[in-house]
Amino acid sequence: MEQPESGAGPAGAGDAAEALDRPLPKGVRRRVVALVSDAFGGLTVTELPAQLRQYARFTPTRRAKYAGNAMAAALEGDPVFRQRIGERLRESQPELVDALESGTPPAAADPVDVAAAAFVLRPPGWAKLVAAAGEEALRADAERADEESRLELQRLRDELDRLKSQHKTETERLRTELDAVRKESDALHRKLRSAHSDVKRAEAAVRRGNAENEGARAEAQAQVTAAESEARRLKARLAEAEAAVEASRRAAREGRSIEDMRVRLLLDTLLDAASGLRRELALPPASLHPADTVEAVQPGRMTPRDIAARALSETDPAMLDQLLALPQVHLLVDGYNVTKTGYPTMPLEKQRLRLLGGLAMLAAGTGAEITCVFDGAELAAPVLLAPPRGVRVLFSKAGVTADELIRQLVRAEPPGRPVVVVSTDREVADGVAKAGARPVASAMLLKRLSRS
Repeated sequence: MEQPESGAGPAGAGDAAEALDRPLPKGVRRRVVALVSDAFGGLTVTELPAQLRQYARFTPTRRAKYAGNAMAAALEGDPVFRQRIGERLRESQPELVDALESGTPPAAADPVDVAAAAFVLRPPGWAKLVAAAGEEALRADAERADEESRLELQRLRDELDRLKSQHKTETERLRTELDAVRKESDALHRKLRSAHSDVKRAEAAVRRGNAENEGARAEAQAQVTAAESEARRLKARLAEAEAAVEASRRAAREGRSIEDMRVRLLLDTLLDAASGLRRELALPPASLHPADTVEAVQPGRMTPRDIAARALSETDPAMLDQLLALPQVHLLVDGYNVTKTGYPTMPLEKQRLRLLGGLAMLAAGTGAEITCVFDGAELAAPVLLAPPRGVRVLFSKAGVTADELIRQLVRAEPPGRPVVVVSTDREVADGVAKAGARPVASAMLLKRLSRS
């Protein structure tokens, strides 16, 4: 405690001898506050002034921000605190402190650092150093302000030049647009005058048209009146004509009724007389015509054998069409022989249904009598089948084959009737041919059915 008091005398003497005649420059003050804030770390709490002890735990940056005024006041008013800060400064910057105490501050040092150190250490002439640093800072600020002003002035000049150029361009554009607008206005004025002239001409034409319409309307009204008068006159004449026609019709109906009555009475008389004469003579019905009494050679009739003489293939369905075109032809079909030739892989039931469906269409198209014969010798029970329209379906009895049933059907036909048998069985074909029938192959019928 003795050392601070002994040092307080010279510091107080120096302060009394020298003093600042103006406030501490801002740059120097910030540097002084930074030095004091950094020196806090080397001091104990008891070594700090009472007003600064609350900032002892702050970081240097935070301390400089919140305790700047308090540290500056303590540094100015407490010589002991200032001496302690000077000792910490001597430890951290010994060269600068030695130079200041010797009265020759380094020329390369920052004037602000020199002024801040001088303000803390208070060597002889420290006020001049602080004032010089302040002047240097002011001069630097002035130079910086001048440079900024110069740059701002240059920027403003450039901006002015740009605005002038833009103004010139805009003026030229507006002048061009003004010229275009003037030209357009002149054109619109001309169009307006032309439109006014057109409107006047149109109004005159409308007036003329109205006058013409009035005349035409009056003329049309007169024509309508005349037409109505003529229509009334024609209606009256038409009514008279209709009355005359009705009277004529009535007279004609009355006259015709009398004539019809007379004719009917005469006809009834003749019919009664003829009926009585027929009963009296008892004449038999005439079976011959006068032409039948004339002797002559009659042409022969076409038979199935005659058709076979034509140049057609044995499987050509056209031959079957010619055979079925014969009058009162009877077509006998060996059912299973045809189905097993055309579609042997199908079940028997489906074979029968398919064949009978085709024969039904053939019967409907030709009008021929068609009988389809199936072998029923091996059937355990009668087949439930609804025969199609126009097709007779027969099954052979037990012990009788379908071939034999076909021969019986051929023999049952009267001599001279055309009979056609469809079967590829040679024995059947030969047998029916001897009986006078015409055998054809099953393939012919299958081709004909596929064409339906």
